[in-house]
Amino acid sequence: MSSLIDRLVVGTLPLVPRPVVFRFARRYIAGLTLDDAVRTVRELEAEGAMSTIDVLGEAVTRREQTEATRDEYLRVLDVLSAQRLPANVSVKPTALGLSIDPKLVRENFRAICRKAAESETFLRIDMEDSPFTESTLALALELKEEFPNVGVVVQAYMRRTLRDLDRLVAARMNVRICKGIYVEPRALAYKDRQVVIENFAAIVEKHLSAGCYAGIATHDEACVQRAIATIDRLKLSPDRYEFQMLLGVDPLLRRTILAAGHRLRVYVPYGKDWYKYSVRRLKENPSIAGHTVRSILGIGPAQS
Repeated sequence: MSSLIDRLVVGTLPLVPRPVVFRFARRYIAGLTLDDAVRTVRELEAEGAMSTIDVLGEAVTRREQTEATRDEYLRVLDVLSAQRLPANVSVKPTALGLSIDPKLVRENFRAICRKAAESETFLRIDMEDSPFTESTLALALELKEEFPNVGVVVQAYMRRTLRDLDRLVAARMNVRICKGIYVEPRALAYKDRQVVIENFAAIVEKHLSAGCYAGIATHDEACVQRAIATIDRLKLSPDRYEFQMLLGVDPLLRRTILAAGHRLRVYVPYGKDWYKYSVRRLKENPSIAGHTVRSILGIGPAQS
C-alpha cells in the first residue's frame, strides 16, 4: 500500500507547488549556489569520495542561456583549482546549445575545455536522450582530439551502445557507463531489467578489457557485483576505474564500495534549474516523495 501511495505522490508532482517539490528533492541536489556545491564536495571528501559538479539546466532554447551556463562552469573551474577540490565537472550538451546550433555548442564547450586544461581538470560530456546520442558522441570524439581530458557517457539500456563503444575505445576515451533513465522506445532501448544488467556488465567488460578507464555509474547491487568480478578477474588496480553514484541515492552502498578499497565519485548537481533533474530522481525513487509527504503531514513513516 505504501509503495502505491508513493507512486501516486510522484504522479501528482506537476500539480504540487515547487517549494514543496524542493523539499522532496533536496537530498538529490547540493543546493542553489556554487557555495552549496563546494560544501557538499568537502563533506564527500571527508567520507573518502570524489565528486563531479554539474550546473543544472538542459534543453535551453536561447543563446544567452548557453552563455550563462558556460560562464558558470568557468567560475566552477576557477574555484576547483583555487581550492584544490577533489572534483571534476559534468556538462549537458543541450545546456550549451546542442539543440540550437552545432557551432554554438562547440564554441561554448571549447571555452570550458580550455579553462579545464589550464588546471588539468577532467570534463565529462553527459549523455541525454536518443535524439542527441550521435551528435553527443561525435562532439566528444572531436573535442577529445584537441583536449585529452575529455570523456563521455554511454547508457546500457540503449541497443546501440556496445557498437558505439568501438569508436570510444579506439579514441582511448574515459567513459562513464550508466543504465540510462530517459524514456525511450523499445526499438532503441532494452526494457527488461535483467537484459539491461547483462548489457551493463558486457559494456564494463569490453571497456576495461581494452585498457580504457571507466566510471562505473550504478546503484544496482547486481551491476556493482558484476563489475567487481570483472575488475578482480582482470586484476585491475584502483587507478584504472572508479565507481560513481548520484548524490542522495543509497549512501550505505556508497560507503560499502569505499570501504572495500574502490575509488568512488558522487554526482553533485546545483543551481536554480533544479526542477527537471529532481523530478527524474523522484520518479526513480518514489518512496522519497512519499516519505516527505508523510513527514509534512505528520503521519509518521510507512509501515512495511
